[in-house]
Amino acid sequence: MSVLVTGGTGFIGSHTVVELLAKRYNVIILDNLSNSCRETVDRIEQIAGRAPQFVEGDIRDKSLIVNLLQDEPIEAVIHFAGLKAVGESVQKPLEYYKNNVYGTICLLEAMCAGGCKNMVFSSSATVYGSENRPPFNEAMPDGVTTNPYGTTKLTIERILRELYISDKDWSISLLRYFNPIGAHKSGLIGERPSGTPNNLMPYVSQVAAKKLKKLSIFGKDFDTADGTGVRDYIHVVDLAKGHIHALERVLGNSGLDVFNLGTGKGCSVLELVNTFQQVTGQKVPYSFEKRREGDIAECYADTSLAKEVLGWQAELGLEDMCADAWRWESRE
Repeated sequence: MSVLVTGGTGFIGSHTVVELLAKRYNVIILDNLSNSCRETVDRIEQIAGRAPQFVEGDIRDKSLIVNLLQDEPIEAVIHFAGLKAVGESVQKPLEYYKNNVYGTICLLEAMCAGGCKNMVFSSSATVYGSENRPPFNEAMPDGVTTNPYGTTKLTIERILRELYISDKDWSISLLRYFNPIGAHKSGLIGERPSGTPNNLMPYVSQVAAKKLKKLSIFGKDFDTADGTGVRDYIHVVDLAKGHIHALERVLGNSGLDVFNLGTGKGCSVLELVNTFQQVTGQKVPYSFEKRREGDIAECYADTSLAKEVLGWQAELGLEDMCADAWRWESRE
């Protein structure tokens, strides 16, 4: 059985491809390499013992995708491709709407033309917005998103819902991620941000590696145990395995489902930094800065639905996340 993975050389995509290959799926990666590198395909092969097919291209190239679907017996698409930096999205909103929303529409039109109507979509906990309160569950109403990145994810979710309403042959799973961190235990694949990292863990790792001077922690006066923001950090390998469970459901059922993928446990910024230092033995200098506009005190998942329906739950702990992230950073 063949699966098309858009954005399959990226952080979460590459780990998911490894898990797909382990389950004996045939995998075709479609990626424009805008935020990743071709070398990742070779590293995937090293880990999995067999290579995915790689096609360099953009999801906005509808004819390319139509040809792929005609040439290969593709039964499902796992859709990761998209720009993902919150801060950058504020500076370049048109790029985010053109790439994420318009790109997804092109992909969906190509899937319709090719007769492939099974999709697992990489969404985000940002769709819960600032008005809902944790633990976030899938039955909550759509929130008020606070940046263009989050709005593109929410918009795509709405497009997919309306597509399913119009055509019940579709089978769609919307996966709302919380905060994926860590790396593959081999140290061969992990998060490789271009330029200064936007996410906490790669920033922590680069400070520990002395590539960056210090970590800025934004806010120490939140209503949390230690005053720093609390998030639900999940190991990227656990997250990748969640996609396999979602894919199996999509292939076995028509319908549209929404699932949180997180641990269900909140962890503060200081707790993560302290755990990283203890696990790795590396110092992470930091300073406190003012809160960033739009940051909320706590964000963590209710993961009971994924456990009940998908039979999936996170298994790796914060110590694993820190150790694997450092192994990857040390190797690079």
